[in-house]
Amino acid sequence: MGFKGDITGGLTAGIIALPLALAFGIASGLGASAGVWGAIVLGFFAAIFGGTKMQISGPTGPMTVVSAAIVFKFAGDTSSVMAVFALAGLFQILFGILRLGKFIKFIPYSVVSGFMNGIGVIIILLQINPLLGLKGVDSTIMAIKTLPESILNFNQNAVILGFLTIVILYLSPKRLSSLVPTPLLALLIITPICFLFKIDVATIGAIPTGFAQFVIPKFDLANLNSIVTYAFILAVLGTIDSLLTSIVADSITKTKHSSNQELIGQGIGNTLVGFVGGIPGAGATMRTVANIKAGGTGRLSGMTHSMFLLLAVLIFAPIISYVPLAVLAGILVKVGFDILDYRLLRRIKFIPKKDICVMIVVFLLTVFVDLIFAVGVGVVLAWFLYFIRVSKEKKRFDIKILDKDDAKFVQIIGPMFFANSSKIVQNLTPNKNHKQLTIDCSKATFMDITFVYALEDFIGSVDKNNTKVDVIIDDEIFSGRAINELKHLLRDNISTKENILNDTEIKLEYD
Repeated sequence: MGFKGDITGGLTAGIIALPLALAFGIASGLGASAGVWGAIVLGFFAAIFGGTKMQISGPTGPMTVVSAAIVFKFAGDTSSVMAVFALAGLFQILFGILRLGKFIKFIPYSVVSGFMNGIGVIIILLQINPLLGLKGVDSTIMAIKTLPESILNFNQNAVILGFLTIVILYLSPKRLSSLVPTPLLALLIITPICFLFKIDVATIGAIPTGFAQFVIPKFDLANLNSIVTYAFILAVLGTIDSLLTSIVADSITKTKHSSNQELIGQGIGNTLVGFVGGIPGAGATMRTVANIKAGGTGRLSGMTHSMFLLLAVLIFAPIISYVPLAVLAGILVKVGFDILDYRLLRRIKFIPKKDICVMIVVFLLTVFVDLIFAVGVGVVLAWFLYFIRVSKEKKRFDIKILDKDDAKFVQIIGPMFFANSSKIVQNLTPNKNHKQLTIDCSKATFMDITFVYALEDFIGSVDKNNTKVDVIIDDEIFSGRAINELKHLLRDNISTKENILNDTEIKLEYD
């Protein structure tokens, strides 16, 4: 689609991004304009310098949650807050230069799932008070403690508007929502009603018109330790958030992003965000997918998204000031529910107990302690459980490949888990002449949920019209939960080991 597709995709992503940027800005504690300017600056420069050409970047749920904690920590000291944001961007640039992007593959899916579920719950809990027409709180523990009091003192008008917002978000006809994204639809319907009927609810309030004001980040020696710590946390979180979105973009477009270049692009954008009073962000999955589906394939799409937001804030700022906070809270509640990992939650009875244990630990630490601490503990726990398991194994990891003219056979020996799942998948890819791809897991010793989902994603990305995929397993080895999950996911592709081992030629090649 080229130029036209990039313009269409960028405009579509921009329309989706506007209400989200406003909502994330409010949630951060810096105001709606901070969210919009964060989306404008980060989205534009990450598009130019990043390593995922069709990626749309801007404030995201996880980054906003941490940004809100930083704003609370440096209450009233905007220059120190911006110092954290700018330094976080510089850390990301450093990560890219040091080529640390590849380490994303060593984070187990169970850790990512627990983290994303925790972020979703945090967003939902923190939006309860704004949804009830009350002043927001700064922590999940406080949100839970004050919940009874909040319910007793709710603002009836705010609750009605918030409920109406959620109804629009979830129940709008597909034909309508395909033309106008539901968050924007909620703003366009409810804001005029509130204005015309003078409904008494809290609104965004005045938004500065014109271009963003230049801010000089302040690296106060007294706060330097806190500034560096929070900046590193933001940088790591933004790295994980962005590269996961890049992987999603790759799976849709059948392309391959540059992880390290993406970190440099994100870092440049977030560094500059610290000089315009915006909030930092990362690659945004929903906006990126919307861009791709609308035809966006290149850097121009991300730049178009930013230019749309720039025009919106320059021209429509007086109108945006009338948007009710309850509407933005309703939008964020849906964002929170959308972040939850339903892929795992729906199939939790199939998941290995060790993966469930890691997921729950990360979830609880994310919600009630600290985000990056939660990820760190989760990774260490996952590796610890892996070393316990692998120390009992006799077979070492190996991959054997038999490549024929029209078929490819891959045998995996030893453990199949989060640290080698990326390497395994790279070796599975068939070429355009392969009519058959057989993946023999009969000599694998165990698998975790990271590998199971990596295999599911890979099979989903294979052109079924060109290549038939079969997965071979050994029921005697895989009698636990992981193989039941694999059977459940791949029931159309899975068979038993006899199918492949009856082929003498293949058997000899493997042995």
